Amino acid sequence: MNRKTKTQEKRGARSAILQLLFPLRCPVCDGIVAPAGEKICLECLGKLKLLTPPWCMKCGKQLREEGELCADCAKKGHVYQRGRALYVYESVAASIYRFKYGGRREYADFYGEQMAEYLGNFIRSLRPEALIPVPLHRRRMAARGYNQAQLLAQAVGSRLGVPVYTDFLVRVRNTAPLKYENPKERQNNLKKAFNIARNDVKLKRVIMVDDIYTTGSTMDEAARTLKEAGVEEVFFIALACGMGI
Repeated sequence: MNRKTKTQEKRGARSAILQLLFPLRCPVCDGIVAPAGEKICLECLGKLKLLTPPWCMKCGKQLREEGELCADCAKKGHVYQRGRALYVYESVAASIYRFKYGGRREYADFYGEQMAEYLGNFIRSLRPEALIPVPLHRRRMAARGYNQAQLLAQAVGSRLGVPVYTDFLVRVRNTAPLKYENPKERQNNLKKAFNIARNDVKLKRVIMVDDIYTTGSTMDEAARTLKEAGVEEVFFIALACGMGI
């Protein structure tokens, strides 16, 4: 038995022991994953609704009928180039809430694996120099203990071999929650919310990573900051977004 095989066996044994002591929670039902060894309950897998064509060619929202742009993108220009999301938001909303606020950081491994599988061709076609997670303000980071966008980016990047820059873009304004605001309020709330922390790194093409895409206000402000620092093209991927019209 060679050294590589022994190392793999040790890792497998360690993983099995950890699952016995700390069994994984299903990202959908939040129960102990069944059968053991999986990352999601097999009966729950079908409850996650993948976004399917036709997509908005700008933001990636699923369209209800054939077309190039959703109604939002048809009337509003975006700073970013293009983006894609994985799931219909309604099918994964409760899971994302637990992922962000309930300490379920373990969901990131499954969701990152799914993003790499289903969005992998899109990501590879762009040939990004880096994945950049949408950052949290330091106060929220301290309260939550982790940034869910960063966990997703690292899970995707490790599978696709794309570097992840977690300290390139920082959030300098602790903006109020955006979910209850209209698009204009979101835009005003996010002005000057981000800054570049790594002037020693020069990037030209990047992909932003976030858990939810809604109106695009966060992506636009982040993309604006990146482009002012010399980044030429900014794309994004997200775990979920709503339906377009």
